[in-house]
Amino acid sequence: MGNSFFLVFEGLDGSGKTEVARRLADILRSSFGDRVKHTYEPHNPSAAGDFIRQVLAKQIAVSSRTLALAYALNRADHNERVIVPFLDGGDERVIICDRYYLSSLVYNTSPELPIEKVMELNASARRPDLTLFLDASEETCYQRMGARGGDRELFDDKLEEMRKRYAHAIAFLKDRGENIVTINADPGLLDVLNSIIDVLNAHSPDWLNVQPVSSLA
Repeated sequence: MGNSFFLVFEGLDGSGKTEVARRLADILRSSFGDRVKHTYEPHNPSAAGDFIRQVLAKQIAVSSRTLALAYALNRADHNERVIVPFLDGGDERVIICDRYYLSSLVYNTSPELPIEKVMELNASARRPDLTLFLDASEETCYQRMGARGGDRELFDDKLEEMRKRYAHAIAFLKDRGENIVTINADPGLLDVLNSIIDVLNAHSPDWLNVQPVSSLA
């Protein structure tokens, strides 16, 4: 196995994680080139990706169990064909993933499918080296969702409930020894990026050292 680093971004819809993940990948590519990969979940090219997108867009309705199984299949395929081969393909490689199984523990659980069962479905997924939870207020999230336009997805109107689920799921994973750090995502993009870089430098190998950002292109 190569000397690699697997970083995951999580957060409520509208927290800014997608933009932050993309920006950080660009910053890292300036030093590491094609040894940096930016990916996301649900992963459209992987199994069940398009199906999940249809569910999120409210084009079709399915049970929580069916959706959880679809996510687990999508993640297994994403791992086997993208994440693991890249991380194990050479030294000093970084994958930045926008959402991962913490999202499934938040969005796919139900009274019939508790958090332990959802985790069992994802037992084969590679564990991240670091997960960053971008903690933005509901007000900030709704403002950002409004700015990007488009229709709201399946869970976009349940931010308060989802925040509580995130707190529970984060505690669950921390009890299992996972490295999860919360970042204040209410400030502007530059401040959030530099907060992330500080945390990343504190939790990553020596070779993955990132300088603070003074401005955004």
